[in-house]
Amino acid sequence: MPSSCKEIRIELAECILKSDCMLKDGLSAKECLHSDNEYRIPAECTAIKRSFFECKRGMLDMRNRFRGNKS
Repeated sequence: MPSSCKEIRIELAECILKSDCMLKDGLSAKECLHSDNEYRIPAECTAIKRSFFECKRGMLDMRNRFRGNKS
């Protein structure tokens, strides 16, 4: 995975691990990220999740593919 998305992925993982969804509710990270449980994660994690999605989408966009993601 390119380094441009790697940092965001790590940040998202840390945010989910610290959320009440995992700590209090005992759900897995995958279950917390599922759309049915989106209300259980903080808004900060939701914003990071959106940034990660945009980064991954930018890797597939042919217009940006050769120029790289905007940092």
